[in-house]
Amino acid sequence: MRTVDLSPLYRSFIGFDHLASLMDAAARTDKQATFPPYNIELLDQDKYQITMAVAGFSEQELSIESENNTLKVSGTKAQKSAQPERKFIHQGIAERSFERKFQLGDHVKVINAELEHGLLVINLEREIPEALKPRKIEIGAAKLLDNK
Repeated sequence: MRTVDLSPLYRSFIGFDHLASLMDAAARTDKQATFPPYNIELLDQDKYQITMAVAGFSEQELSIESENNTLKVSGTKAQKSAQPERKFIHQGIAERSFERKFQLGDHVKVINAELEHGLLVINLEREIPEALKPRKIEIGAAKLLDNK
């Protein structure tokens, strides 16, 4: 696998060194499970939706946590010993626990989550604080210091 040298960017971009760690995390070859399958949709300019297929899980067995720009969705199934022994001819519905992590961009917040028809839908929105939004500055509209 090739590595990318970002050191030329550091000469002119200040404060973006965390991008290198994000790119390293994305390029890592750690095997992230493919279960459960999911979709990520862009609904509007700053609105996103994650849909996960979690057939067989109830709301009590699912957990959603957001911390430090990381969204963690996990599902914990009850121990098999508590359930009666079943003999499957074919078992295509997975009944195993899972944990899926998503890296969120700056100022992306989880709005709500719903579980319906075996699909977990998580709505997210980027909320840019007023201090970070662009603002127009008038030239010569007001003087900061009055010369007396």
